[in-house]
Amino acid sequence: MRVKVQKCRETGKQKKKTLCWLLLSSALLFCFSASAHAFDVKGLQPLPPYGIFSTFSADSLKQNKVGFALNIEKSYDPDFYRTVFQFAYGLHDRFEFDITLPYVMEWQNRVAGYEDVSFGIKHRVMNEGEYLPAIAYVLSVSPPSGKDDFTTEGKTGGGLILTKKVGPFKGHFNVFYSEPGKRDLKNEYSINLGAELAVTHDSRVLAEIIGRKNYFKNKIDMLEWRLGYRIATTEYLYTTVGAGFDIKNRTPDCRLMFSVSVILPSEKKKIQKIYEE
Repeated sequence: MRVKVQKCRETGKQKKKTLCWLLLSSALLFCFSASAHAFDVKGLQPLPPYGIFSTFSADSLKQNKVGFALNIEKSYDPDFYRTVFQFAYGLHDRFEFDITLPYVMEWQNRVAGYEDVSFGIKHRVMNEGEYLPAIAYVLSVSPPSGKDDFTTEGKTGGGLILTKKVGPFKGHFNVFYSEPGKRDLKNEYSINLGAELAVTHDSRVLAEIIGRKNYFKNKIDMLEWRLGYRIATTEYLYTTVGAGFDIKNRTPDCRLMFSVSVILPSEKKKIQKIYEE
């Protein structure tokens, strides 16, 4: 009788161990899946030099001017590469049409593909005054065009942009909202603060803070500050380098950024002529 009771106890212990192992495995699998799906979706981005990194400026391309940009980004924890192709066209001195197409490489060490392409219109409704900032808004739409690992099955959104210059400083404030097409995702909200300091006529020191509640959680999932430097290499070519650092133990932990943008046609600098009597 004692042998049977002992065997029953041992069987019960084995069942408990098996159950605990299954629960632990499920929890680890859930955590891995949650981190795998919490991807940093790029969305519509400002064309340099009309913005910081992800913070838009109320300034825009002049009418009939065209802009192209290529951005390269390396993120750590999680580790992956991303290239962002950009195009912009000045419909009017106050209207700008933008396209952003991100491509991700080595996500989870093996996955690569495009994110959803984003189309947007930026309209400056008020120029900067002596005391008041310049005000603009952005409307964007993304058709479901990306790889399954990175797509939100399309999205629509919009935002408000404020820009003010004080001496050598120029500050930018953005508020954005985006609604994904995938039903099981949440709406995204973000607040961007950016500043640029004119070091010389052709160079700027850049700073930015981004707070974002993304599509996967109902709380702020990104709080990141970024520093960088931009130089006008020629009259039409701009080069930007920068780095972003996590503030709130979210993902990614760190990122390095490099971009080159071209604005055509280039503006010829006016030469002042001095006449002697």
